[in-house]
Amino acid sequence: MTLRLPQERPTEPPTGYKIAHPMLSQDGTRAGFTGVSLGGALPYGVLGEARCVYGLRHRAPHRRCDCGFHCVHDRAEAEALLCTGEHRAAVLLEVSVLGAYIRFERGFRYARQRVRTMTVGSCGCGGAAVALADAGWGRPGWRALRAACAGCVRGRTSLSPAVFERLAGEGLRVRVAQGAVSSPAGLGVSELVAEAALLQARLDWFQTQLARLEERGPKA
Repeated sequence: MTLRLPQERPTEPPTGYKIAHPMLSQDGTRAGFTGVSLGGALPYGVLGEARCVYGLRHRAPHRRCDCGFHCVHDRAEAEALLCTGEHRAAVLLEVSVLGAYIRFERGFRYARQRVRTMTVGSCGCGGAAVALADAGWGRPGWRALRAACAGCVRGRTSLSPAVFERLAGEGLRVRVAQGAVSSPAGLGVSELVAEAALLQARLDWFQTQLARLEERGPKA
């Protein structure tokens, strides 16, 4: 006798929470995410469909496999994962669980998802984040990003939260730990302040480089 799991038919997609690393494509035209564990080698977009990470041909999530997107029910439980050393640079995602899913005590394993919001924490130095900057690692064709304050951006590849929203598309909302930012349709006061701080940080870095070149003097 084969036991079957009870089937659910919710009127609205279930909501879940997970952590991930924000990513920027090599050409700077697309933004997405990559997981922190099993599926970390496969960057995905705001709207994503799971594939078996083992290369098997079955559809995810398969009952006899670990494939599929993963998330937890409780936001606080996902936030707790950000306390661990290896996940300090990750961001918190709120997702809509789409398609077939398997419910567990603590969360879901599922076929498709829509990332609704991304919450960015503080810079590694403890300062307030004004940008997402190159984290120093990545995947083929993708650069990983992490929160950075105005003083830590310097000359690294970086973009503001509002620009990440626009590149990711599909209605994604990006929030910083201190409060929400508006949609890509228009920049509010908080986004303009962040953009100004980012530009000022870049200007300070360029001025420092120019000063060093002037100290060396013209080459013969």
